[in-house]
Amino acid sequence: MSEQKLKPTFAELGVAKEITDALAAAGMVRTFAIQELTLPLALAGKDLIGQARTGMGKTMGFGVPLLDRVFDDADVEELDGTPRALVVTPTRELAVQVGEDFRRAAANTPVRILTIYGGRPYDEQIEALDAGVDVVVGTPGRLIDLYNRGCLKLDHVAVLVLDEADEMLDLGFLPDIEKLLKALTHRHQTMLFSATMPGPIIALARTFMDRPVHIRAEEVGAAATHASTRQVVFRAHRMDKTAVLSRVLQSRGRGRTIIFARTKRSCATIAEELAAKGFAVGAVHGDMGQPAREKSLNAFREGTVEILVATDVAARGIDIDDVTHVINYQTPDDEMTYVHRIGRTGRAGHTGTAVTLVGYDELVKWELINKELDLGQPEPPAWFSTSPELYDALDIPEGAGESVGPARKVFGGPSVTRPAGPRQGSRTQRDGSPGGGGRRTGRGARGGRR
Repeated sequence: MSEQKLKPTFAELGVAKEITDALAAAGMVRTFAIQELTLPLALAGKDLIGQARTGMGKTMGFGVPLLDRVFDDADVEELDGTPRALVVTPTRELAVQVGEDFRRAAANTPVRILTIYGGRPYDEQIEALDAGVDVVVGTPGRLIDLYNRGCLKLDHVAVLVLDEADEMLDLGFLPDIEKLLKALTHRHQTMLFSATMPGPIIALARTFMDRPVHIRAEEVGAAATHASTRQVVFRAHRMDKTAVLSRVLQSRGRGRTIIFARTKRSCATIAEELAAKGFAVGAVHGDMGQPAREKSLNAFREGTVEILVATDVAARGIDIDDVTHVINYQTPDDEMTYVHRIGRTGRAGHTGTAVTLVGYDELVKWELINKELDLGQPEPPAWFSTSPELYDALDIPEGAGESVGPARKVFGGPSVTRPAGPRQGSRTQRDGSPGGGGRRTGRGARGGRR
């Protein structure tokens, strides 16, 4: 019997039957480590900082207790159409993913969920808020805009969650977060979750939390990367990277694959080059319109395309358990970006392969990543698209060439990208859809609201 099977069930930890039944229908019965550790405290209304590697169940680590408390905790006010919980995420894609996960878990409850982000009409979001919402998931810019307009009421929020808290509290988001915190002057529960939690971020978080408990789902000092993810790192000449990439994508057993690019322009270029070689590929980056981004992500989730080229920010919303390969077309800028990228594979009991192509001008950057994460690969080997070592390491068939068929279009067509140049619009572009309605039942207090 595996360690995962020995974990307690959600029901054993006291989660409402309506929620455990919905989780079971989605194949979730027993908890992951982060869920086992956080649920008892979160259900009791305690402030906490949850830390676990990407793909190890963080969303349900805060989502299940949040929904449970909103649904039937006597210390949370009865539902009346104004939000009882607020979840803040750094990207639109992550907000959508969290909202979808919440709706699955709350399917048997009357809890109404709304996802809010920029790039969508204000009217539809305002109408949904007016109709009544119990849980709001959103990105900072649009949340603040709707709050300033008086459309988003936060004075009855009992549970606040910052997802991917390390990025949320980074310098770029901190002013927005502070504005939201000023709106929550009443007593409430606060939970922060992320895969990485640097010391300065924890210190900052403690300034607006009430005696938070810091929970790590692994040993202090444990490796930041998954043992379930095989890491293949080698030097590749920039003129040969596309040819290398086309071979890697023909590896035996390759399924859903995410290719990371550093910039929006390189993301679009890589996708176009792969499509020209016959690969079915989609792209997600900041210069795409929101409908096109959602279309590409949905196609990837549904398996219409198995290859997705993405920038780091866009990838924060890709929460899919069966990604078999992650490919760093360019070396990440730092070790935490590397951890987040390769954490897209080897998730939730699956194994995966992470391939990093280190350009000759990126060696210093890789050396720093290798040192910080203690990967033991300070001098990766130099391989070319024709190197036997490449074929052996990734189980590439001998006959693999640069093309796999006739040229295609990038999924969604070439018109999905805007011309390169200054970003259009306001901050709100950084940044839903309503759920059901009704009232909850009460089972009594499970913990004091502070």
